[in-house]
Amino acid sequence: MNYPDFQIDWLRALVAVVDAGSLSGAAPLVHRSQSAVSMQIKKLEAALGRPVLLRGPRHLEVTPAGVELLSYARRMLDLQAETQAALFGPQLAGRVRLGVPDDYASMYLTPVLRSFSNRYQGVEIELTCEQSTSLIPRVVRGELDLALVSRDKPQRGHFLFEEPLVWVGAAQFEVWRRDPLPLAVYESTSMARTATLKALAVRRRAYRIVYHSSSLAGQLAAVESGLAVAVLTRCSVPANLQILQNLPAEFDLPPLDSMNVAVLRSKQSLRAPAVDAMYEQMVRTLGAKGGH
Repeated sequence: MNYPDFQIDWLRALVAVVDAGSLSGAAPLVHRSQSAVSMQIKKLEAALGRPVLLRGPRHLEVTPAGVELLSYARRMLDLQAETQAALFGPQLAGRVRLGVPDDYASMYLTPVLRSFSNRYQGVEIELTCEQSTSLIPRVVRGELDLALVSRDKPQRGHFLFEEPLVWVGAAQFEVWRRDPLPLAVYESTSMARTATLKALAVRRRAYRIVYHSSSLAGQLAAVESGLAVAVLTRCSVPANLQILQNLPAEFDLPPLDSMNVAVLRSKQSLRAPAVDAMYEQMVRTLGAKGGH
């Protein structure tokens, strides 16, 4: 039986769209226009005989056939990258000391590390997960080579994208109806905490801090248990929690500014080829979000 060929560019387009969450976000990842990415997906679907993506007005959904194909596509692209690195790529070695906040790690660091590790298998990555306010001074002191951070100053690092802050609660408890509003917050130096309290002060909404935790897991535990509402980055909100928007007027929560996410590099690492490669990978992969 003659089976259709799945061209590697079609598979790369599928993976890029899923990782980026949109056709426009995928285009820079594969160095093509949005229309070209759309055409590659259509060719893939024609060869497969089934749709791989359902295109809604605001989001893309991967079909069951797309989910099944996606795992094979990733393996094929990984094998191609491994082959290219072995035959043509630089034999890069060294260590990269990388920092990232908990809430950015899963969503944003995973695609970076996946691509990087396939190309540079001889590089050791030492990962530190802390809040941006802790990571920034560590990069400045040279204790870390690179960090993905929320900017504390407008010109800090290389800007990548904006990450919205959102109010989050557990629907079954409706904690936002309480007065004063019970809050779970990060440590006193946290930029998210500062933004939250400032927004409440402007709105003159009474609140009471009932829970402190420096970790994302701690914030989630407080909200899931019905202890409080919290302000989190949108990328870190799990499906079982509710983003609090369009509430009745008497419970309306104040709007929040977005975080400016940047990659910050230490001066001490400027002549390190392994750090050069990781920095370029982060800019190439995450900078594409700015096109959303």
